[in-house]
Amino acid sequence: MSQRRDSPEPGKLDDPASPEMGRAESLLILGGLRLIQRGILVLVALLTLAVALYDLWLIYTSRTINLADILLMFLYAEVIAMVAVFYTGRGQPFVFPIFIAITALARLIVIQGKDMDPVNILYEAGAILLLAAAAVVLMRGGGGEGGMGDGKH
Repeated sequence: MSQRRDSPEPGKLDDPASPEMGRAESLLILGGLRLIQRGILVLVALLTLAVALYDLWLIYTSRTINLADILLMFLYAEVIAMVAVFYTGRGQPFVFPIFIAITALARLIVIQGKDMDPVNILYEAGAILLLAAAAVVLMRGGGGEGGMGDGKH
């Protein structure tokens, strides 16, 4: 018995409902998703700037500033830096969420201060240490472009 050669290859269907898409369609979808991603990043940057300005206004009107306020400004700076790294393509954007988490945990320790159970302070300090170690590993050993492990620094 001979097989017919006019049937489609395995894995390729002539069905128009096939999940396989053409190159133009793929480029259009990816382009649209990139546009949405960039729009959301611009929105994140603008909202972060707005909240930072609002908090600066609150600090100015209250005429007091404390360590928690300063750490909050660092959080805002890290979010904006993360967006900037995405647009410049320099650096490793996946390290910035780690920096944000470290700063947020430090701020939490400062805000809760004396009311916090000492064991919880140790847990949060351990989490900061673990995150810092992860950031060092990613920056030195990640080997990504702009990383410290690529010999450019």
